[in-house]
Amino acid sequence: MNPLTLKIRIEEQIKRMKQAERLRPTLLSQTVYISTLGLVMVFPIIGGAYLGNWIDSLIAGYSMRWTLTLLLSGVVVGFFNVYFLIKE
Repeated sequence: MNPLTLKIRIEEQIKRMKQAERLRPTLLSQTVYISTLGLVMVFPIIGGAYLGNWIDSLIAGYSMRWTLTLLLSGVVVGFFNVYFLIKE
């Protein structure tokens, strides 16, 4: 093996190692990603519950029909949001 080609190959490996080190996910970026997943899941659930409760308060009598319906819809939307975020 030619010493010049060996030197070039070693330099290329060093460049790849430095690039891999720069692209490695940090603790902060992983924490932000997990927090985003949680918020993407929780916001539709809470929004559905509040919207359903508000609609139920407009209807005479005691009813939880809209609250439960929109709460479950928020759960479904939240799971789809998390799925699409992870798939990305």
